[in-house]
Amino acid sequence: MYRLMLLMVLLLLAVLPVAADRVGPGRQPPPAATPAASLRALKDFKVELLYSVPKDTEGSWVSLCTDPRGRLIVSDQYGGLFRVTPPPVGGKAAETKVEKIDVPLGEAQGLLWAFDSLYVVVNRGQKYASGLYRVRDTDNDDRLDTVDLLRKINGEGEHGPHAVLLAPDGKSLYVICGNATQLMSPLSGSRVPRLWGEDHLLRRMPDGNGFMAGVLAPGGCVYHVDPDGKNWELVSNGYRNPYDMAFNRHGELFTFDADMEWDMNTPWYRPTRVCLVTSGSEFGWRNGAGKWPPSYPDNLPAVLNVGPGSPTGVTFGYGAKFPAKYQEAFFICDWSYGKLYAVHLTPEGSAYRGELEEFVTGTPLPLTDIVINPQDGAMYFAVGGRKTQSGLYRVTYVGKESTAPSKGDDRGAELRAARHKLESFHGRKNPKAVDAAWPFLGHTDRYLRFAARVALEHQDPKTWRDRALAEKGPQAALTALLAVVRVSAADPFHRRRGSAPVDEALMVRVFEALERLSWDQLTDAQRLELLRVYEVALNRLGPPDLEAKKRLVSRFSALYPAKAREHNAELCQLLVYLEAPDVVARTLKLMAEAPTQEEQMEYARWLRVRKTGWTLPQRKEYFAWFLRAAHFKGGNSLGGFLRIMKADAVGTLTAKEKTALKPILEARPAESTPIVGKPRPLVKNWKLDEVVAIVDKGLKTKRDFDRGRRLFGEATCFACHRFDNEGGATGPDLTGVAGRFSVRDLLESTVEPSKVISDQYAAVEITTTDGRVIVGRIVNLSGDAIMVNTNMLDPNAIANVSRKKVESMQTSKVSPMPVGLLDTFKEDEIVDLMAFLLSRGDRNHKLFK
Repeated sequence: MYRLMLLMVLLLLAVLPVAADRVGPGRQPPPAATPAASLRALKDFKVELLYSVPKDTEGSWVSLCTDPRGRLIVSDQYGGLFRVTPPPVGGKAAETKVEKIDVPLGEAQGLLWAFDSLYVVVNRGQKYASGLYRVRDTDNDDRLDTVDLLRKINGEGEHGPHAVLLAPDGKSLYVICGNATQLMSPLSGSRVPRLWGEDHLLRRMPDGNGFMAGVLAPGGCVYHVDPDGKNWELVSNGYRNPYDMAFNRHGELFTFDADMEWDMNTPWYRPTRVCLVTSGSEFGWRNGAGKWPPSYPDNLPAVLNVGPGSPTGVTFGYGAKFPAKYQEAFFICDWSYGKLYAVHLTPEGSAYRGELEEFVTGTPLPLTDIVINPQDGAMYFAVGGRKTQSGLYRVTYVGKESTAPSKGDDRGAELRAARHKLESFHGRKNPKAVDAAWPFLGHTDRYLRFAARVALEHQDPKTWRDRALAEKGPQAALTALLAVVRVSAADPFHRRRGSAPVDEALMVRVFEALERLSWDQLTDAQRLELLRVYEVALNRLGPPDLEAKKRLVSRFSALYPAKAREHNAELCQLLVYLEAPDVVARTLKLMAEAPTQEEQMEYARWLRVRKTGWTLPQRKEYFAWFLRAAHFKGGNSLGGFLRIMKADAVGTLTAKEKTALKPILEARPAESTPIVGKPRPLVKNWKLDEVVAIVDKGLKTKRDFDRGRRLFGEATCFACHRFDNEGGATGPDLTGVAGRFSVRDLLESTVEPSKVISDQYAAVEITTTDGRVIVGRIVNLSGDAIMVNTNMLDPNAIANVSRKKVESMQTSKVSPMPVGLLDTFKEDEIVDLMAFLLSRGDRNHKLFK
């Protein structure tokens, strides 16, 4: 009877709301991580909250690994190390055991158990020096007791050193670092040719807020390290801030790199992305507006663009008692938006392509790290960081599908083997390398071409330069000539004193070889490569002589403007650099017609450094653009970039021009104006069935790509959505919608946006104890502060909410996407807009023929 009464009391207390008589006068209940019941997981996957971390004594956990007994080792971002013994699968969360590891070490952002040791990558928070450490149990009493610093790492903060990983052969380690970490020195070797540079033809704008303004290439790096931490070999560089990495069953390394969220809605914004970390690779991070677009052949593209977020822990699902599809998945954590994604990778050539699926989501759910425990086949993830409330969760599969070990997908093995053969020449000289690499310089597979070029660049240029200059195959010539330029002269920012002078005779031969390549016979991608090779050549080899300059101006002026905006961006900067006489007039026309603020900013940033060739009316038109640009919406650095752009342009004016332009230079922005076009009148309140019938009929006739793209801008779609590497990132990337949705699905999501709302982009509705109601997306956390973006058209529209004042939090039933977007469009315009979406950005699509 006593036990029954006690049980009833406990049950009553469990369901009653928190009140003063329960916790005592003036006391608050202990804080808890987000309950598992409020998280959303894929069908048949169960999420348990095993442990809410007491912040005052155990901090906020940011790193995980498993030990040989299936226990977890975790680290507080600003404190020590702890060992966690989880309950058996099916056991009670209350059985979770946490014990402090009694060693003078912590602040780890990378943990690994290997070689009978705990490897710790410390990213200095408050106490411990950044570096790679090895912690051991020297007396076999199951307690770690000895700490050795293997190698100091010069970097700290959120862009410092991060994960450590065991190599696939189990004999060595890999370490990954963010872009605030100095290059390890000395290096025992480098698979990356030590030729990196900024490679900007025109002066780069630093970050609009000055963030890391003086930091140059190589940016974030991946290293191959021996177990004793003595030998560090550079494997890959050009990242912004990847936190973690993982190998797949083919021995291929993947990471999840960060965006610069302050760049949102600028032409140089790059979303968070999954990258295949190949030997010798470069991924093009540069400070400020200098980030390389994915089209540049001297860097590699992402396997998958994800969108805005804060990448943290990653792992493959190998060893999990999950269905085969999820054993093979690459799981990636997004700290900002509370998303645990499953990335499904499909072999494509010698690389892969990725498809994104939400696996577990929650609000708030600041995911920090993730592991698969081989002992119980469960997934474990932690939340926390920046002193937020931390917790440990477990994910298990409770469905009926088989969880037998998966076998994987061996497609592409032959091409991957060819790439690995080329990569075996990286970092060393080999007389067989040139002949082995040459057939792959013109290969259709971009990763093979890249690996072949890197193999060449590690060899003595005297053994292959003449062959490259004589190469007649267009693709092979482009790849080989890029290598010639890179090995022949250093980037000016990285040129050492006393380096050899530029070989002017070589410059002439390079330009002659490039002039043999006919623009009309190149693909769009090859045209971009051609322009990029010219840019690198002019940057590294120096300005051409007068005759060569005239030939270049003649060639590029005949192509400008081109049909594709990507070509125009590169042609514009080349012609500005070459001081082409008519580039100002042509570019101002493009600016006036551009349907997105990104495209307008692209042209404006190049014109800002043009000193001559302006008429006074052209100057007025250019500076009037800044009054319209003041209404652009974007990341936190957008306003700073515009100020830098205008200041640079003012710096090119003569005293007489400054006097004449004083009224426009000192003018204040007027009321908000459209980014492109004029305000449109209402045409009709379109219904779904009406527009479906119109589009189905209209797509049977030839459509207008350029009008569709312009309308995409006028409908403000570009403000939130990326399409063909252009546009905002607060909404889903629409580039691939044609392969996933029918015409009716697309129109339904446009006409009736709240009918079905994706969890990935749903807003939350927060009610506070002081009567506030905030609706938006949680984008950041810090301690007890929750930051909510309340306007998806403006990434800077942030409301701050104290977690202590949150009374309720629920998913909003109203889509952030506005209604009536098509109501100002005529029938033909709606059809062209849909045709543009269905084209995947290809103006040669059959819809336009």
